[in-house]
Amino acid sequence: MSSSLDKLKALTSRLEDKLEQKEKVQPVVTPVKEVVKSVEKKPLEKPLEKPVKDLKISNDSIREENTIRVKQLYVKLKIFEKSPEFDNIFIYKAMNLSGIGLKEDDFGKVREGKYIQVIAITYEPDKNGKKKAKNISLGYFGKAETLDVALKNEIIEFVLRWRYEKAFQNVAHYKDLIAKVDTPSSALF
Repeated sequence: MSSSLDKLKALTSRLEDKLEQKEKVQPVVTPVKEVVKSVEKKPLEKPLEKPVKDLKISNDSIREENTIRVKQLYVKLKIFEKSPEFDNIFIYKAMNLSGIGLKEDDFGKVREGKYIQVIAITYEPDKNGKKKAKNISLGYFGKAETLDVALKNEIIEFVLRWRYEKAFQNVAHYKDLIAKVDTPSSALF
């Protein structure tokens, strides 16, 4: 569980870095007077704390941008052919790739001789009523050796962004549950 959390944090960090790079336009030349003024200012004794509201807006906008990109990739990769309703792709419990590594040690490496597929995982009862994992192919992209690099990156991005949105949904679920609990006013949160 903690390794999954670490991976999610690493993914979040990489996505935030990419968003920052995207938002950066050409550097703005600062007038000399402003540079001198900023040098003369004394450093703060305490770091400024960001209000929680700003953080919420930031998370909401990141989530919205992520959802928009997932939807674009959903169309581009033709996932809609296997799962016609976009919102229904989040019903699945997990999503994985076959033929491309997603672990730290083999991230993005194609596995020779394998076929590339986006696999959704759901749990359904078997004949005894016991839950059993079921793999559903949402997209087939051919042999690993013939896969275009740009397409490979989009497939990886789709799975990672799907997982990112799923994490947002889990956080929202637990926020709702915590809100239902009677919390004493002396609680930390």
